[in-house]
Amino acid sequence: MIQQDFLKVWSTMNCMAKPTIELSITQKPTDEELLQLQDYFNEMPVTEILTGLKFAKSRWSAKDAGTLKVGRKSIIKKEVHSVTVEQARWRLKNWKMMIANYRRRGYSYPTISRIKKILVEKSKTTS
Repeated sequence: MIQQDFLKVWSTMNCMAKPTIELSITQKPTDEELLQLQDYFNEMPVTEILTGLKFAKSRWSAKDAGTLKVGRKSIIKKEVHSVTVEQARWRLKNWKMMIANYRRRGYSYPTISRIKKILVEKSKTTS
């Protein structure tokens, strides 16, 4: 892993002055980005900023490794995009088997529920 991707943070705390943070980064930020960062650090507590950075780092690592999973909407579109009326009816008729299949693929129950809702709508349309 490339070490220069992440930031070195030094916090200088002085009783008289506000705490400051010095960052060493790979790209020079624009003035707009600097203002945005300053706003975040001024408005938000450090714990919230760290939580957000932890999430961003995990997402970046997954994206970098190629293991970032697609969002729920993409999964649902993929499952119901080209399903015909007959296929939708068959899937609903054999729903318990479909649930087992979706769970094996790692889909959550809310995602499966959304897929079923769209399949019900498709099955009601006339072919």
